[in-house]
Amino acid sequence: MTNDYWTTEISPKTFAKGLGLRELWQKKYLIWLFIKRDITVQFKQTVFGMGWYFISPLFSMVMYIIVFGRIAGIPTDDVPQPVFYLSGICLWEYFSTCLTEVAGTFQKNANLFGKVYFPRLVSPVSVVMSKLFRFSLQLSTFVIVYLFFVCKGVQLRPTWYLLLFPVLIMLLQGIALGLGLIVSSLTTKYRDLTNFFGVFVSLWMYATPIVYPLSYVTNPTLHKIMLLNPMTAIIETFKYGAYGAGQFSWTALAYSFGCMIVLLIIGIAMFNRKQKSFIDTI
Repeated sequence: MTNDYWTTEISPKTFAKGLGLRELWQKKYLIWLFIKRDITVQFKQTVFGMGWYFISPLFSMVMYIIVFGRIAGIPTDDVPQPVFYLSGICLWEYFSTCLTEVAGTFQKNANLFGKVYFPRLVSPVSVVMSKLFRFSLQLSTFVIVYLFFVCKGVQLRPTWYLLLFPVLIMLLQGIALGLGLIVSSLTTKYRDLTNFFGVFVSLWMYATPIVYPLSYVTNPTLHKIMLLNPMTAIIETFKYGAYGAGQFSWTALAYSFGCMIVLLIIGIAMFNRKQKSFIDTI
């Protein structure tokens, strides 16, 4: 009697298997290797190293204070301008960086994908996870500035909704990953979408209450349109939890969660379908 050794197993197709989630989980060690690679590469041949992650949000904060705070005179809900702007800058930079990096997955990994097989979703998922390191450093900048104003006696009123912070990060990651996979799948065939996508991300930031509070939008129609933006509820929830300013709505947060689920399903399905023929297309 000898033990049978099966090289191929045929099983019913499930939802997770159809999206490649089971195979992705089996290769979780590979995700960790990609994360380590991405973090290491970011600091090679740089003068300031991790210092850039602190400098970037501070530069943006100063520019926003000058342009939107001083010149345009846009209010910040009685919150110190550095605290108000940094709260939005940190979340948006993490989101936009993940979105842009995931959208360029096929182009940036064309040589690797053409040489060896592994679940292609490993690459975009590792991007979203590796950028958490950068985000944590930038968030520490916000915390330092926040504590500075607290020590000066400024009344900042954090609420219990700040405990939703991990949920907000999950929503940012899911929306960035889902939409990035959709764009990545489309740009393999339509290269000119890359230029349009860069402009779209820039305009999206101004359609999100980052440089202005949502209460500043008094037009009822524009206010409703802004609530259709899934990023609006995420940014406003963080602000409301961090210093008590802004607007919070469970319905708006549920809407963002629904958008994330839809984008992830569509994005993963399109990505898995395109990965079979993207080498020929590129």
